[in-house]
Amino acid sequence: MSFQILTDVVASISELKANPMKVVASGEGMPIAVLNRNEPAFYCIPAKAYEAMMDLIEDKELLVLARSRMEEESIKVNLDDL
Repeated sequence: MSFQILTDVVASISELKANPMKVVASGEGMPIAVLNRNEPAFYCIPAKAYEAMMDLIEDKELLVLARSRMEEESIKVNLDDL
C-alpha cells in the first residue's frame, strides 16, 4: 500500500527516539513526517510552524463568519441621527 507524504523530510520512530531535537532541526522549521514501518505515523511540527498553521485556520474561520454576515440584510443609519 502506498501513502502520500506531505513533507520533504522524513524520519523513523527510531531516529526520533534516539535524538528528538536533531530530527526537529533536520526539518529546518518545516514539518517532518515520522514513519513507523515505512508508513506515516504522524507529523512533527515545530512550534512556530504550528502557531502559523493555527493562525491560518483562525483567519479562515473568521473569513467564513465575515462572509456570512455580509449576506445579512443591513440597516441604513444616518450618522447625524446617532
